[in-house]
Amino acid sequence: MRILVIEDEKHIANFIRQGLKENGYSVDTANDGENGYFLISTEKYDTVILDLMIPKMDGITLCKKIRSDGNKTPILILSAKDSVNDKVTGLDCGADDYLTKPFAFEELLARIRVLLRKNSGKESGKLQADDLIMDLHARKVTRSDKEILLTNKEFALLEYLMYNSGQVVTRTAITEHVWDMNFDADTNVVDVHINALRNKIDRQHKKKIIHTVRGSGYIIRS
Repeated sequence: MRILVIEDEKHIANFIRQGLKENGYSVDTANDGENGYFLISTEKYDTVILDLMIPKMDGITLCKKIRSDGNKTPILILSAKDSVNDKVTGLDCGADDYLTKPFAFEELLARIRVLLRKNSGKESGKLQADDLIMDLHARKVTRSDKEILLTNKEFALLEYLMYNSGQVVTRTAITEHVWDMNFDADTNVVDVHINALRNKIDRQHKKKIIHTVRGSGYIIRS
């Protein structure tokens, strides 16, 4: 899933970005409110991590502006402001969650997973198509009770496909969610990763789960 981190302290932004990428997320960063607003207005994200004390446009103003545009992307405020009043103000401006600094990275990951599950309407933490099961908490994939080992990018791609099970997902949508804004759209990297998933998931099974819709994209069919 694709996440936007809006944080002006470079070392914190880099720490979050690196940690999220290691856990299979695609991450873009912005170091001020105006740039953050531009990105969320022009790109599609699954979650926004937002600091409150950022230049050019503070986090509360930015959060209100995002919501006034009708954008319902989940927003997690990550701030050193830790009073009850600060938290209430942040949640009342339209944020979905509030985490104070300093924070445990595992807690940040857990809160992101909760927001993604709520936003997708899938609350169990598990995605399933026939005998293919993804455990998002354990980051484990099995088919016919046999574990399938995936790279972080393969896991992220399969997760996005399974979140949209039964729907055709275009290559453009895949690149927007699984890769970041520096992705080179002229490469065949999406097809390469789809083929890698098929080799691991479908090759040894008569019934195929990942299907190509010619001229459109890919679909998971149960």
